[in-house]
Amino acid sequence: MNKVYLIPSLLDDEGLESIPAYVLEAVKNCQVFFVENERTARRFLKKIWKEIEIDQYEWYNMDRIGEGVLQAFKQKIIEQKNIGIISEAGCPGIADPGQELISLAQEMNVAIKPLVGPNSILLALMASGMNGQRFQFVGYLPIEKEQRIKVIKDLEMESQKKNCTQVFIETPYRNNQLIESILKTCKPETRFCLAVNLTGKNEWIKTKSIAGWRKEKIDIHKRPAIFLLLA
Repeated sequence: MNKVYLIPSLLDDEGLESIPAYVLEAVKNCQVFFVENERTARRFLKKIWKEIEIDQYEWYNMDRIGEGVLQAFKQKIIEQKNIGIISEAGCPGIADPGQELISLAQEMNVAIKPLVGPNSILLALMASGMNGQRFQFVGYLPIEKEQRIKVIKDLEMESQKKNCTQVFIETPYRNNQLIESILKTCKPETRFCLAVNLTGKNEWIKTKSIAGWRKEKIDIHKRPAIFLLLA
């Protein structure tokens, strides 16, 4: 019976040890890959398996999933091919377009095999010291300044009311602007965590009160990060 393998990829180019050995066996079982970024996916597979013959596989880009990609995925399932889904970073289906293909595979009653690997949301939550019993991932906050401030206030209020950790992300080149908005908007006692370059050589994860962070000079421009807030 064919399977759909959900293959975790690197969060950082230097974090190869974060990929379990059994992921390689899953890769060897695949005939087709649906990937968010073909160039980085090929480079990742070369890192974990130097002898791989990349062009022996069928490749489909899923960065924008339209009818053509869905039909190709469905056809490969009908052909009984083993399919690998690879996100740009971390685990497929989590803040990732692969979720639409996984949903289709569920509808078609195909065996789905999620594989253990690095997930920035969970790694950051684990290390934050914040509430891991009740949390929510809210993705990206608005870009427009007034809307962003309103959302930050709403998230802080909800966090306080529900004792819930709020987890979110930002495009790396806008990290510093987001931090500035949070430090200006949130209450001094609210806890804020920055998890930067997870699994990488320059990884660091710190949780402080907003009042504590206001005493720091923070610059994580263009560095991948996860943000967590607990009021």
